[in-house]
Amino acid sequence: MSPSRITFIAVATSFTAVASLQSLIIPVLSTIGSDLGADAVGQTWMLTAWLISAAVATPLLGRAGDLVGRRRMYLVALGAVALGSVLAAFAPDLTVMLIARVLQGLGGAVFPLGFGLVRDAFPRDRLAGAIGALSAIMAVGSGLGTVIAGPVSAVIGWRGLFVLPLVLAVTGLAVGSRGLDRSAPTATGRINVLAAALLSGWLVALLLPLSSGNQWGWGSPLVIGLFAIAALLAAVWVMVEVRSRNPLVDMRVMRLPAVWTTNLTALLTGAAMFGVWAYLPRLAETPASSGYGLGADASTAGLIMLPMLVTMASIGFLAGPLSRVVPFAAQLTIGAFLSGAAALSIALFHGDVWALAAAAAVLGLGTGLVTSSTPNLIVRSVPGDQVGIATGMNANIRTIGGAIGTTVFAAAVGATLGASGLPTESGYVAAFVIGAVLAVVGGLVPFLDRSRSVRPEVRTIPVAQSPLEEIAEAA
Repeated sequence: MSPSRITFIAVATSFTAVASLQSLIIPVLSTIGSDLGADAVGQTWMLTAWLISAAVATPLLGRAGDLVGRRRMYLVALGAVALGSVLAAFAPDLTVMLIARVLQGLGGAVFPLGFGLVRDAFPRDRLAGAIGALSAIMAVGSGLGTVIAGPVSAVIGWRGLFVLPLVLAVTGLAVGSRGLDRSAPTATGRINVLAAALLSGWLVALLLPLSSGNQWGWGSPLVIGLFAIAALLAAVWVMVEVRSRNPLVDMRVMRLPAVWTTNLTALLTGAAMFGVWAYLPRLAETPASSGYGLGADASTAGLIMLPMLVTMASIGFLAGPLSRVVPFAAQLTIGAFLSGAAALSIALFHGDVWALAAAAAVLGLGTGLVTSSTPNLIVRSVPGDQVGIATGMNANIRTIGGAIGTTVFAAAVGATLGASGLPTESGYVAAFVIGAVLAVVGGLVPFLDRSRSVRPEVRTIPVAQSPLEEIAEAA
C-alpha cells in the first residue's frame, strides 16, 4: 500500500476517534453525573475540561509539529486520547473523569497535525479530495456521538461508550507508528513561550464563562471579569505576535482575506451547527404532554440524527471532485445556506419524527460542505510551514463558535421555562431561528473577500479520485 494511502487511513481513524469525543457524553451526561456523584456544575465541567484542553492543545501542538515533525506530535496526541479513554471508562469519581477528559482534549491537536501530514504525503492532484474526505470524516465523527450514545449506553452502559474512541485511537497509533514517514520539520525557530501563555490564557478565560455562564449567572462579577480578562489577554497576545520574530501565529497569514473570512464563517456556522446538534435531540425528547414535544427516548432521538451522518459523509467525500465545477468558496456558502434552511425548518416544522429527520438530512448536507471546504481553503491559502497553526486556529475558532452556539441556544430555551419545568415551544423556535440566522450570515461572509471576484481560488489544485476510491480499487 502506498504511503499516501497509509497516511489517509491513519489520519481518518484518528479523526473519527477524537471527533466522537466531542459529543459522545452529551446525551448521557446526567447518567454519568449520577453514577459519579457530580452535580450540574460537575457535569458541565466534564464538557468544559475537554473544550479547554482541546482549545489550548490544538494550536500549540500543531505549531510544535511544524517545528519538530508532525508524525511525532501526532503520535503523542493520539496516545493521550487512548490513555484518556481508558481512564474515562474506569473512572471511579469526578476527579478522575476530569483528568481523563483533559487527556482526551489533547487529541484536538490531531486535526491540524493530520491535515499537515496529508499535505506532505499527497500529490497536488489528489490533495483536495483527501482533505474533503477527511473533513467529512471529522464532521461525521462529531455527530456520531450524539447518534450512538443513547443506544449503546442502554445496552452496555455509559462506560462502554469509550471503547469506540479507544479502539480507533489504538488503531491510529498502530498504523501511524509503522506506516507514517518520519516527517521533517517544516518550520524553523522555536515556540514563543510568552505568546503561547497569552494564547492559552485568553482561550481559557473566554471558554470558561461561555460554558459555565448559565450556572454562574451571566451578570456575575466572575463571568464579567473573565470576559474582560479574555479581551485584555487577546489584545496583548496580538501585539506580542505582531512584534515577534518567531510568532506562534503569524498575523500576516491570519489577515489574508481567504483565511479571515473562512475563519469568521467557521465561527458563525460552528455556532449554528453545535447548537442544533445539542438541542434537536432535546426537542425530540420533550414529553408529548408539553403540547409540542415528541416524547422520544434517547435511542429514537439518535435515529432522528442518523440521516445527518449519511448525508454529511456522502457530500463530504464528493466535495473534492465537486470543486472542479463548484469552487470551495461557493461550496462554503451553499453549505451555510443549507444549514440555515435546516435550522429554520426545525423551528417551523417539528411536529413529527419524519420532519425532524428530513431537516437533519439537509443539515448534514450543509455541514458536510462547510467542513469539507473550510480546511481546503485554509490549506490552499497558507505556506507549508503555517499549515499546522493555521488549521489549528481554524479548528479552535469553530470550537469557540460551538461554545457560543450552545450557550445562545441554552439561553433562548431556558428563558421560557414554564411552571412544569419544561421550556415552552417558543423558546425552541427562537433558538433554531437564531441558528438559521447565524448560518446564513456565515454564508455571506465569503463575499467580503473581494479578491475572489478576480481569482476564485488562491491556488489551483487539480482534483482526481478521492483516496477512498483508490483504496477500494487497491482492495
